[in-house]
Amino acid sequence: MKIDAVKWGGVLLIILALMVGSAWGAWTWQASAYGQQLAAKEATHQTALTDLANASASLVLAEQGKRFALEQWLAASDQAHYRALNDEKTKQARLRDRLATADLRLSIQLDATAAPGCGGVQATTSAGSVVYGARRAQLDPAHAQRIIGITGDGDRGLIALQACQAYAKKVSGTK
Repeated sequence: MKIDAVKWGGVLLIILALMVGSAWGAWTWQASAYGQQLAAKEATHQTALTDLANASASLVLAEQGKRFALEQWLAASDQAHYRALNDEKTKQARLRDRLATADLRLSIQLDATAAPGCGGVQATTSAGSVVYGARRAQLDPAHAQRIIGITGDGDRGLIALQACQAYAKKVSGTK
């Protein structure tokens, strides 16, 4: 009986060794399969992250392009605005100089229905005048200078307003 027990003990030991070996083999195979699944999921996840990063970079580049284009437009607009203001200032300065040197005189047309001799204003007409027969009065040069200054301020305000409107249209995207 002892031999039988030893025989069965050896068989059990072999069965136990086979079970341990098959469990180890199954464990190794399962770990390898699970590792491959994890590697595939990690690769998919990394690809998705790369795609998101590329899309984000594309959006950033597009926005930077838009910003650069807007900055270029603003620089050109500022130059045009500055040029227009300078031209207007130059015209105003020339006009003031002409008024100061009496090269140019401002006059106003008087009401034709007004009674003659009111206020001591004489009707003046010149041979080269475009308005024939209308009664005109010359303005004092100081008043003419002030009027030119006021119209100059108005012109500069209109130029600034046009620049602001162009900027608002450009930024808002309206035509």
